[in-house]
Amino acid sequence: MHMFRACSILAALPLLLTAPRARAADETPAAENERMAWWREAKFGMFIHWGVYAVPAGTYDGKQIPGIGEWIMLRAKIPVDTYRGYAKDFNPVNYKPDEWAALAKDAGMRYMVITSKHHDGFALFPSEVTDWDVADATPWGKDLIGPLADAAREKGLKFGLYYSQAQDWTHPGGAKAGMDDGSGWDDAHKGSFDNYLDKIAVPQTREILTRYQPDILWWDTPHLMNPQRAEKLADLLPLRPGIITNNRLGGGHHGDTETPEQHIPARGFPGRDWETCMTMNDTWGFKSYDHHWKGRETLIRNLIDIASKGGNYLLNVGPDATGRIPEESVKLLHQVGDWMKTNGESIYGTHGSPLPKLAWGRCTMKDAGDNTELFLHVFDWPEDGSLLVPALKNQVVTANLLAGGTTVAAETTDDGVVLKLPGGAPDAVSSTVKLVVSGKPEIGEVAVLPAGNGTIRLDAESASLHGQQLRIESADKASNIGYWNNPSESVAWTMKVKTPGKHLVRIITAAPTDGSVLRIEGAGKLAFPVPNTGGFRNYKESDVGELELPAGKQELRLHAVADGWKPVNVRSVELIPQR
Repeated sequence: MHMFRACSILAALPLLLTAPRARAADETPAAENERMAWWREAKFGMFIHWGVYAVPAGTYDGKQIPGIGEWIMLRAKIPVDTYRGYAKDFNPVNYKPDEWAALAKDAGMRYMVITSKHHDGFALFPSEVTDWDVADATPWGKDLIGPLADAAREKGLKFGLYYSQAQDWTHPGGAKAGMDDGSGWDDAHKGSFDNYLDKIAVPQTREILTRYQPDILWWDTPHLMNPQRAEKLADLLPLRPGIITNNRLGGGHHGDTETPEQHIPARGFPGRDWETCMTMNDTWGFKSYDHHWKGRETLIRNLIDIASKGGNYLLNVGPDATGRIPEESVKLLHQVGDWMKTNGESIYGTHGSPLPKLAWGRCTMKDAGDNTELFLHVFDWPEDGSLLVPALKNQVVTANLLAGGTTVAAETTDDGVVLKLPGGAPDAVSSTVKLVVSGKPEIGEVAVLPAGNGTIRLDAESASLHGQQLRIESADKASNIGYWNNPSESVAWTMKVKTPGKHLVRIITAAPTDGSVLRIEGAGKLAFPVPNTGGFRNYKESDVGELELPAGKQELRLHAVADGWKPVNVRSVELIPQR
C-alpha cells in the first residue's frame, strides 16, 4: 500500500516529534470537536483497496511478484502499455455496493473509505481529465464510486475516499517511490511532476470533492510534495465543508489524523486523533494466492487494543477484479460483527484507558455524568475468578458482564479493585466487564505486580522513560524501548516484590553492534554487556545475574554506561525468584 510508517524501525534515528493538532486558522477548538465528533464516536471503519491491480492478482509474466498486490506495477516494473492492457479484464460483474455496505454495517463498522485512485493512476470514477479510468478503459464502462457512496449513506455509514495525490505510475510526471528525479522504468513516465499535479491530481481532487462530497479524504504518500504543491490540493478542501483529512498530504500539512500502518502504537498519539489501518491477510489489493489470514482473535483484540489507546481501526478488504470480496474476509467480518453486537458499547464513543498496562487485557472508558464507565476487556480469564484492576481508587457503583448482564462483586484493596468473576469466560477471545465508578478515575501509585509464581515482568509499555529521545516503539507484535541515543537517559519501573530474596535478572535486547553496557540498579547493581544481535529487530534473551530484593514496592532502573555507548533496544526485564 503506502510505503509510509508512523514509527521508525531504526532506534538510532533522531526522534520525530508528534505534530501539533492541525486546525484551520479560523476553526475554534469547539468547532473542531464538533467536526470530529462522528469520527471519534465511530472507532471502526472499512478500508477498500480496489483497482486494475486485481487483474494480475500478484502474478506477472508467470511469476508471483513479492510484496503487496496493489504495488505490482512498480515491483515488477510493468510497462505502462502492458499494465493498461489489464483494464480490459477489469469487469466487476459481481460488484454489489449494497452488500458491501451491509457487510461493513454488520461488522460493526461506522464508515467506509475506498481507493478512488491508487498509485497506478487508475480512477474508479469517470474523470474528465484522463481516459485512464473505469468509464473509458474497462468493459464495465461506468462509475464505481457513486453507487457505493449512496449505499453507504443509505446504511447510515459515513463515506470516505482515498486519493494518491503524488504517486502515479501511469500518467507522465507522476512520482514513483525511490525515483524522485522524475524518471521511471518506462519512457511513458517522463514528464513534469508539476504538470502532473496541475493536469491530473488537482482537477481529480476537485472532481471527487464536488461529485461525491466525501466525509473523509485519505491522502497517501507525499513524495515530492513541498508546501507550494500541497497548497494547491489543500486549497480545494473548502469545497467539502466538514471534511476530515489525514497526515499524508505532505508539504507541512498535518491533517486531522495520524495514520500508523499495520501496527498499533504502544501508547497511541497523545493530543492527536489517530487511526491504525491494517490488512486482513498480507496485502491491501487482491492477490489470488495470499491466504495468510488473521484470525477472529487477532482482529477483535486489535480493535480493542486500538480503542484502549484512543484510536480508530480501519480494516481493509481487497475485492477481486469481478467485484467479489474474498470469502475469508466476509467470514471474519461477520465474526467481528457478532462480537460487536454484544460488546459494541465498550468500543463506540470510548476514550483511551486511564489505567496502567493490564496483564490480563485492555480497558476503554466513557464519561457518564457524575460517574465513569470502565469497560474491562478480559483476554485471559482468571482461573480463580479474581481479577485485579490495578491502582484504581474510586468507589465502585456497579459491575456486570456485558454478555448476559451477570452482576460482579467488587472489593477495594491496597492494590486496586478486585472483581470476583463467575466461572467461565463468556467469550474466549475477549469478555467485557462494565465497571461503573464514582467520579473521574483516580489512579494511585502504579506498580508492576508479580505473576502467580512470583516472577515480575517489566515490559516496555510499563516503563517510565527519563529523557527527551527515548520512546516506546511497537513492532513485531511486541513493544520495545528505542531511540536510546543519549547515554544520559534512563528507564525505570516501579514494582511490588512479594517474594523477597534472590531474583535472576533476565533481559531481552537487540543491538546491531558490540560495545554497549547497561547498568541495572535495584536493591543491588549489575552490569550487562549488551550482545550484538545483528540488528534492532533481532532480539536475544540474556541472563544477567542475580539481585537480592526485599519485599514491598521499589524501583528498578536501567542506565546506559557512557563509554562506548551505541543505541540498543530493550523489550523487557524479568525478575525470577530463585528458591
